[in-house]
Amino acid sequence: MTMAYDADSDTSDEALMVLYANGDRHAALALTQRITPRILAYAVRMLGGDRAEAEDVVQETMLRLWRVARDWRQGETKVTTWAYRVATNLCIDRQRSVRRKGQVGLDAAPEPVDGAPSPDGRLQDARRLAALEAALAGLPDRQRQAVVLRHIEGLSNPEIAAVMEIGVEAVESLTARGKRALSNALAGQKSALGYEDDRDAG
Repeated sequence: MTMAYDADSDTSDEALMVLYANGDRHAALALTQRITPRILAYAVRMLGGDRAEAEDVVQETMLRLWRVARDWRQGETKVTTWAYRVATNLCIDRQRSVRRKGQVGLDAAPEPVDGAPSPDGRLQDARRLAALEAALAGLPDRQRQAVVLRHIEGLSNPEIAAVMEIGVEAVESLTARGKRALSNALAGQKSALGYEDDRDAG
């Protein structure tokens, strides 16, 4: 008999999958609460700030996760790696669909978090975020995936390699090229975005 999930325990994602497969719905809830925010943040960036599309990606990713729960084999891959891989493919499908329809451009950048020091500060933060989102959107798909996974989501190169189903060296090459492209894209905007204000003042 499988033990039920204990909310106070430090149960791994993989163990939660097994518990869910054996009928423990509390384990599914716990796993959803762990994974969903990360996948949502990732999908939002991959889809140029389109939160509605990103939420659809998360929903489909989790549905697919529950479908494979009974066949899950611990030790083969991490749950988060599997979820990022599925979300990546879903995002790519949506991006291709948008391109086929001839729709281009970014949706509005996410609203800045309340509590910024001033309206001017919030506007500057929003400009910076929009500039970053636009620069990310301008990268080739694979470079954008690697950069977001490495420098925003904080995955290691081996984890990214598993998500993207490529070698670690290819990941390193993609992230390096992506960072260079981002730097070049943002280079002419430093002053406008306020990155040189402090240095130039006084």
